[in-house]
Amino acid sequence: MTSRRRLPGGLTLRAMVPNAITAAALCAGLTGIRFAITGDYRMAVAAVILAGMLDGIDGRIARLLKAQSRFGAELDSLADNVSFGVAPALVLFMWSLQDVPRLGWFAALAFAVSMALRLARFNARIDMADEPRKLAGFLTGVPAPVGAGLAFLPMYLFFVADQAVFRDPRLVAGWLVLIAFVTISSLPTLSWGKLRPRRSLRLEVILLVGLIGAAALTEPWWTLVGICAVYLALLPVGMILYARVKRRRASQIEAPDAA
Repeated sequence: MTSRRRLPGGLTLRAMVPNAITAAALCAGLTGIRFAITGDYRMAVAAVILAGMLDGIDGRIARLLKAQSRFGAELDSLADNVSFGVAPALVLFMWSLQDVPRLGWFAALAFAVSMALRLARFNARIDMADEPRKLAGFLTGVPAPVGAGLAFLPMYLFFVADQAVFRDPRLVAGWLVLIAFVTISSLPTLSWGKLRPRRSLRLEVILLVGLIGAAALTEPWWTLVGICAVYLALLPVGMILYARVKRRRASQIEAPDAA
């Protein structure tokens, strides 16, 4: 029986695919910084969004190929820290925050460090199957790619409205710090499993996804504003649903005790 072919260092050939996608996401995030340095901020945001899209498929491909590995998990976290922590912080600093260098730099630091703390917390809990929010199907805090997308909301609004107020460094700094705290908070947020539609609605969901794709091609910045608005509106929904789960579990525990 022949052994599975491996690359030097123990990485299987099958594991190359998801790890290559993760590396591509890392390169996209770094390229976003390069575009910001040259002043092409639309391309800078697009590069970070591309990194988020790649980050959304690498783990799924790894599970599909049964190529999950500790190496892949560590590489994914390192790439996320650069693409969704360092890159947005630097892009926003060069776009607006450098006009108030002290306040702006501390806001950028708060976001980048908060993203690193979030990813470290995720790695520390990755093997904890009994984490309460995970058991209930919720996430803890806002995920890293979503946090990066929300951090760029002032830029989306500036691109569509061309109003100087959206580039005000005090507004951008306050928003960036707010998103930083939300990412490391214990706020229960909806996972993809919680957003899974019923079978009777799946054709409508396919239509909606198609329309969103068409809108993203024709009006990308307005589409991103709309996606951010919908996600922010779903944050209290996640809190309400998780509170119901907690009450249901508490009643289940109390019932045998009362009996």
